[in-house]
Amino acid sequence: MIRSLLAAMLALPMLLGLVPGSLGVSAAQAQTADWRPDPDEQWLFEVRTSRYTLGNGVRGYSNGDRTCVDLGDLILALDLPIRLDRQLRRATGWAFDERRTLLIDREDGRATIASRSEVLQPGTIVDTPEGWCVDPDKLGEWLGVTLATDLSNSIIRLESDQPLPFELAAQRRARAAAIRPQAQFSLADLPQARRPYRIVELPSVDIAASATSVHDARIGRTTRQTRFELFASGELLGASVDARFATDNAARPQSLRVRAYRSDPSGELLGPLAATHVAAGDVSSFTSPLATQTVTGRGAIVTNRPLDLPESFDRTTFRGDLPDGWEAELYRNGQLLGFASPDANGRYEFVDVRLMYGMNRFEIVLYGPQGQVRREIHSIPVGVDAIPPQQSYYWAGILQEERDLIRLTGDRRPYRRGWRGTFGIERGLNRRTSIGAWGTTLMIDDRRYTMVDASVRRSFASSLVELSGSYQSGGGRAARLFWLGQWGNSFFQAESIMAGQGYRSDRVALGVTGIHSLSWDQSVRLGASTIVPLHLEARYLERVDGQNRMEASARVSANWRHISLTGQLDWLHSVAAGRGGAVVGAGDADDVVATLLANARIGKFRVRGEAQLGVAGSSGQDRVAIVTEWSQSERSDWRVELGYEAAASRARFGIGYTRRFDRLSLTTFAEAASDGSYGAGVTLTFGIGPDPRGGGIRVSRERLATEGQALATVFYDDNGDGLRQAGERLAEGVVLTAGSAIADAPTGADGQTIVGELTPFRPVVIGIDETSIGNPLVRPAVPGIVVTPRPGVFTSLALPLVSAGEVEGVLIRAGGAGIEGVDLEVVDASGHVRATTRTDFDGFFLFESVPYGNYTLRIADLSAQALGLVPTLATLRLDRDHQRVRLPPLSVNARSQLARAPPAEGTPQADSAPSTSAR
Repeated sequence: MIRSLLAAMLALPMLLGLVPGSLGVSAAQAQTADWRPDPDEQWLFEVRTSRYTLGNGVRGYSNGDRTCVDLGDLILALDLPIRLDRQLRRATGWAFDERRTLLIDREDGRATIASRSEVLQPGTIVDTPEGWCVDPDKLGEWLGVTLATDLSNSIIRLESDQPLPFELAAQRRARAAAIRPQAQFSLADLPQARRPYRIVELPSVDIAASATSVHDARIGRTTRQTRFELFASGELLGASVDARFATDNAARPQSLRVRAYRSDPSGELLGPLAATHVAAGDVSSFTSPLATQTVTGRGAIVTNRPLDLPESFDRTTFRGDLPDGWEAELYRNGQLLGFASPDANGRYEFVDVRLMYGMNRFEIVLYGPQGQVRREIHSIPVGVDAIPPQQSYYWAGILQEERDLIRLTGDRRPYRRGWRGTFGIERGLNRRTSIGAWGTTLMIDDRRYTMVDASVRRSFASSLVELSGSYQSGGGRAARLFWLGQWGNSFFQAESIMAGQGYRSDRVALGVTGIHSLSWDQSVRLGASTIVPLHLEARYLERVDGQNRMEASARVSANWRHISLTGQLDWLHSVAAGRGGAVVGAGDADDVVATLLANARIGKFRVRGEAQLGVAGSSGQDRVAIVTEWSQSERSDWRVELGYEAAASRARFGIGYTRRFDRLSLTTFAEAASDGSYGAGVTLTFGIGPDPRGGGIRVSRERLATEGQALATVFYDDNGDGLRQAGERLAEGVVLTAGSAIADAPTGADGQTIVGELTPFRPVVIGIDETSIGNPLVRPAVPGIVVTPRPGVFTSLALPLVSAGEVEGVLIRAGGAGIEGVDLEVVDASGHVRATTRTDFDGFFLFESVPYGNYTLRIADLSAQALGLVPTLATLRLDRDHQRVRLPPLSVNARSQLARAPPAEGTPQADSAPSTSAR
């Protein structure tokens, strides 16, 4: 008993030590679970990231070591797609990424984030009159960010390892705001970076090499192919020179095309000829209304036509180099028109593409086997002033059709294409009328034809009418009436060609006496936001032997957020006229073909497809091809192809993989067919060219020969002379803009970056993305520098950064009252608007981050006209000694009053009140 009593006495202190501890934990849990925020302890927090302030404030509570924030307010501040249902006591949605789903179920007592679930601890969420008040640490963990509360400043700081959607959106808006003002500048007024032609400029070369092995089970033969293709572009004797060399499937030299040319959008070539383009070697010819279509061959051409103007006002042709393995798509005003693969000469062609009245925006998208995407934009206006009044456009050329300048193989065609020459001129008589004349000599099969064309074009309301005539040696004659225009939301085209006396040309085949066509384009609205373009076309062909033909097609397109579909139905009806005009065999010659083109973006997958089905009379034309591409990483892509060809009764499956290294791209593919055929291959592509950074050779996986490049140097211009002097620092990490595009890489430690993929001979403004500077007191010295790129060579330019200051003042009436809502502008010495602002309710205005320099402060045109005021208000200077300019009150009662503050160095002080400046 004594032993038991001693044991109890020894255990008592232990029990007494444990019990308070357990009682303390229970009390703490009870305190946490029972904590209720006091209305007197409510806070209004400001949510901030490192650069942005979000929302209009978030309510919360704090008491000692406990802080919570209102979930509903935070959802609104961060614009989260989360639905908070207080009756069901649930919150559902996702945070910053669709894969990061969020479910908070207070009835069940659990929170589920993506695939992870956890128990809601007591006190994590408390109820307040406003809603749910949540522990910021736990809420940040659910959202995948860090929420740190700063009670001393009433701030909730949001931090994330990755840029969040609202940050990316803000950056895009800032970039757009930085780019948008450039659109109001005239390119001729901006600084120009010109690169003079050189006697010799080492070329840039794009190289593609491929090796394939294909087994055809139908004939039991295995074929191995090895091909090489080189495209080079450089300068020689003051001209741009490009060349394309290609081999056949056995790696034997097959073709070599060489061209020397000069292009100048301003039309300053060949002195009085004022040419915009002159070329010799492998060139393309021009068209006329009745006689010729564009062809390629060896020869020479010269013209003063604008570089983007089509050969004919009612149609155009797109042609360009397309290496092996590449594909091309053509869009008009967002409507997918067709696909193209490289032909035997390594080109893509979209021939005789019809133009509609108004602005035609064409986009050619080129897809490479390594996942490359290149876009070419062409805007072609068709309207009243297509040819400006009292201006003349001419063109002349001579070439041998379908013959390379240097032919490496024999010509086995039955008829060799001969030489053709053409000369044409168009003149705008007035705003609505123009005339044209053409002379052409050409070979068709084995016979030479010479013809003269003439036309007159006149606009009526929203339409254009052209009447053309052609006379051919030997007595052949043809006439053409063409009418296109716009009627409301509809566009129409009507054409009628009548030929006789054996007339024959590129446009009118032998024996054809009439071609009549009518087309109609209509945009059909479905619902509130969906517009479906509809195209209808009919064509009737008359022949001298009575074998006439009727063609009709209907095309409908649909564009959704990530899907573009075009469906087309073509009908061909042959008519054989017997004696006395009786029609025979009319019902047995109908061909009906349905075609579907598709282009879609589904998540990370890009799907392109084409399907053709012979509905009637077109057996053996059925085929389907589907291509799916996706990126595994920034450097690797996958490609899967599915296809079926009814003519061969064969389905095929192919898979390809692309890996992009720093200096080259490598693609492998394998293919198998249902009949036992199979194939595999590998393609290697890379570009070699001069390295603009200090000389040497640059090897890149990008195409260097077909596009222009610019080497930009960004530096801090301390003395403001626009030139980099010794000791002036280089700017690292600055992002450049090229028109509306963003350069791929920021400047390095040397302050330089290469801006690539520039469209040749199209002026583009190279500027600085101000959001990338990182210092609000530093700004670009100029809005941008205009570069006119040339293929295969680079243009050097320097972009200075200067310090920035502030300008403030008050705009008042004669009686001293402030004027609210007046738009003001700060204009530099070149006449460019460098900053804008609007006066507050009391007339106060502030310009922030204005680069150092001499400026004029003026009222914007619309505001000056509305108020009847003189635009110019003051002249001022910002520099190191005047970093902040406070203007005296500016009264606008007198039109002749001009305030000046502060003056430039050496300029006498004006009579107005002196301004103050602070460093």
